[in-house]
Amino acid sequence: MAQNIKAAENKTGIVRVILAGGGTREVPRGTPLLEVLSHDKTPRRSPVVAALVNNVLKGLRSVLDKDSTVEFVDLESEHGMRVYTRSLVMLLVRAASEVLPGSEVRVEHTLGNGLYGEINYRRPLRSADIAAIEKRMFEIVQADEPIISRWVEKEELESLLRASGQLDKLDLLRYRKSSTIKIHTCGWFHDFTYGNMAPGTGCLKVFRLRFYMPGFILELPRRGNPLVVPDYVEQGKLANIYYESEKWGRILEVRNVVQLNKALEEDRGSNLIRVAEAFHEKKIGEIADRIARDVDRIRIVLIAGPSSSGKTTFAQRLGVQLRIHGIRPVPISLDDYFVDRELTPKDENGEYDFESLDAIERGLFNEHLISLVQGEEIELPVYDFKAGRRKNSGRFLKLEDRDLLIVEGIHGLNDELTSSIPKGRKFKIYVSALTQLNLDNHNRIPTTDLRILRRIVRDYNFRGYSALETMRRWPSVRRGEERHIFPFQESADVMFNSALVYELAVLKGYAEPVLDMVGPENREYAVARRLRRFLSYFVPISCEEVPSNSIIREFIGGSCFV
Repeated sequence: MAQNIKAAENKTGIVRVILAGGGTREVPRGTPLLEVLSHDKTPRRSPVVAALVNNVLKGLRSVLDKDSTVEFVDLESEHGMRVYTRSLVMLLVRAASEVLPGSEVRVEHTLGNGLYGEINYRRPLRSADIAAIEKRMFEIVQADEPIISRWVEKEELESLLRASGQLDKLDLLRYRKSSTIKIHTCGWFHDFTYGNMAPGTGCLKVFRLRFYMPGFILELPRRGNPLVVPDYVEQGKLANIYYESEKWGRILEVRNVVQLNKALEEDRGSNLIRVAEAFHEKKIGEIADRIARDVDRIRIVLIAGPSSSGKTTFAQRLGVQLRIHGIRPVPISLDDYFVDRELTPKDENGEYDFESLDAIERGLFNEHLISLVQGEEIELPVYDFKAGRRKNSGRFLKLEDRDLLIVEGIHGLNDELTSSIPKGRKFKIYVSALTQLNLDNHNRIPTTDLRILRRIVRDYNFRGYSALETMRRWPSVRRGEERHIFPFQESADVMFNSALVYELAVLKGYAEPVLDMVGPENREYAVARRLRRFLSYFVPISCEEVPSNSIIREFIGGSCFV
């Protein structure tokens, strides 16, 4: 039957398109997705910028050459927002080149609702420069210039990159195994990325470019409200952590994948690992010193951060450093304070929302905290996850003079969790994996990509979950972070960056075979494919020299804290 259908296609030149929003169409083979989009009746608040074709993300100028299921993606999807952001960066780089000839744009990292970057120019950047670049960007948007993608031989791309002064990308091409590469062109400007672009500049209307000394912030809309750029909220503590990470990247001479690969190829990997781990130990020691100076005041240390940030290993290593000061860390698990299952709030899909603050019996938790801080004894609860009930454990706890409560959990930075304890008696730590690596000047490595790779490897190794299962849970995890962690991160007394400059080279060997198990029949195939392509740029490194107390050991195994 399949052969008959294929024969019919070859004879008639017609392909059958099943639209995810409903309906089926027959169109001539070679029809661009832009034309098929006119048949899509899905109501939308934001422009469509790409499409999933048989679970592979495609640009809208791509053509259909076989029967396909097509799902168009707009800015309310993660795929769509990534395409939108990538296209805006291309627009920014082109506009900067026209306004400040000879300048070099480097996109550094996320900050607030946007991307922070810097522009190397013959003089320091000024507010007027950023205003002029933004004005030029909107002019190009108004002109609705097409963004054309095509496959070219490496030699042609190298010639185009040299002509436009994008020398940082030339070395990266060495790690592309394919002899052809997709290049994107907008007007006179050419670029290549490891992802798709919007079909044209006309759909890139919602953004702001802000001067943020010494660089800029490209402010973006959020998926929940894609037609509005939200007011910028200053995140000074987070900016300082990123600045520190960039500083260490410069010291290590590893700011992008090419520099990391060269270090590994030149047998400098061992030293790189030692220095990166020493930096972590130094920072954890400084945090312990700060707590020790105020230990008579501080009675509770609260540790929070998004998924796969290495909070568990961080807490263990902090405990070791605290013991050097004669302080005994006493951990309490928030999981044991869950409300009974039937009292757990539900999310918008009717599922139990275990990440809600109301999923915790805060009354009992605060009662126990007060008793402990005042030197009284309590009986610790234990939660029976199988029965969905909390019960007494028969274990009792009383704090001595040099004991310090350690509480690790998603709500640690939210003062509502510990409302009975004065702020001056608490010390809050935010832990996150804020990678400082870029692929090149324009292609940054999102922190969420690092974290999902960590989680995929850990879940497969220790929790019995496939990459597919982990990726299916990931959107729910991300929603919980957006609601319960990120709004409170600036309230932390201190932030710790758990990313290691070398770790993606280690994770590569663990993640790739697990990602290969995700087949094209799954909707998550597009994510797996993107992560595999991203990892392909890294030279792998053995885990043998990774120390047993490293945060990365929490995910790959071999931790001394197990």
